[in-house]
Amino acid sequence: MSLDASKMPKLGFGLMRLPQKDGQIDIPTLCKMVDAYLERGFNYFDTAYVYHGGESERAVKEVLTKRYPREAFTVATKLPAWAMNSAADRDRIFAEQLERTGLDYIDYYLLHSLEDGDNYEKHERLGSFEWGQEMKKQGKIRHFGFSFHGSPELLRTILARHPEVEFVQIQLNYIDWDNQVVHSGELYEILKEKNIPMIIMEPVKGGTLANLDDEFTQMMKETSPDRSVASWAMRFVGGLPGIATILSGMSNEEQMEDNLSTFADFEPLSEAEQDTLQKIVRRMNDLPLIGCTACRYCTEGCPMGISIPDIFSATNTRRRFPTDMRPQFFYNNLTSKTGRASECIACGQCEGVCPQHLPIITLLKEAAEYFDH
Repeated sequence: MSLDASKMPKLGFGLMRLPQKDGQIDIPTLCKMVDAYLERGFNYFDTAYVYHGGESERAVKEVLTKRYPREAFTVATKLPAWAMNSAADRDRIFAEQLERTGLDYIDYYLLHSLEDGDNYEKHERLGSFEWGQEMKKQGKIRHFGFSFHGSPELLRTILARHPEVEFVQIQLNYIDWDNQVVHSGELYEILKEKNIPMIIMEPVKGGTLANLDDEFTQMMKETSPDRSVASWAMRFVGGLPGIATILSGMSNEEQMEDNLSTFADFEPLSEAEQDTLQKIVRRMNDLPLIGCTACRYCTEGCPMGISIPDIFSATNTRRRFPTDMRPQFFYNNLTSKTGRASECIACGQCEGVCPQHLPIITLLKEAAEYFDH
């Protein structure tokens, strides 16, 4: 079965930042969000083995598999290299994913977060690409691809070695287009040239582009008073050729409704909006902020229990507003339950899994200077 990207929905439901209650996924609220999403004609759900400590895949069973006929929805999930040491691990993980989700097959299966180094090389050593094709033959996977956080050079290498890949998931948003770490624009151009369908993650950069400074928000409202700040980011990506599905990690019903309104009668950015956005990007690029997307890959293996993305959020606010005491209050409350920035032992585990390739150890030293005094 070949992939027909034209039949994929423009809006995908990312299951990485789900609504929570009492420290658990809020299944009743998630059911309402899933119902609203499906009722509007969308059907792409994106999860992964590691999201919510494995509970995201289990939520698929509760909110989809048990409640809807199989043809009503499609599911994407991912195979993490960092959880594998052998081919047997790969088979075990895949079997566990089928059990968690309650599914007989996965619609879109991805090798998770390929990047330069062992994250990619392990999949090559263990034959994961060939395994994916075998799973397709067996009917356990419908479509096979990978998510990517590496260099343009590595992307070209993978595509040359594995022309069988049907789609690629990349990070793309208007602020990262020329980012020399993320390479959004260059990765997009490579995939567009090869006519490979793209799944887009982080269109609002972990919520950063939905919560802009007052100055930038006002610029948007003056241009398009009835458009939400988040919708600008979604419409920027949605207006690009070659995009199959845009993922949004929606955490509440309000975010869901805003995205559904944006995509129900989709309109790309107007010329006036594009001009305004270019001005905003130029101004934003002048702000030296930490490009953390709060994926939280760094936190699970931290031996000191440091909540790195939350500390970076406080650090960014401190950078923007040096005299504002709210970041300090936030930090004090956060670290009453988790590790402090100054407790980092520089083991490097976090930097090894960071999709944004952030110098986390150095940035935590900066945060410690701000807050641990």
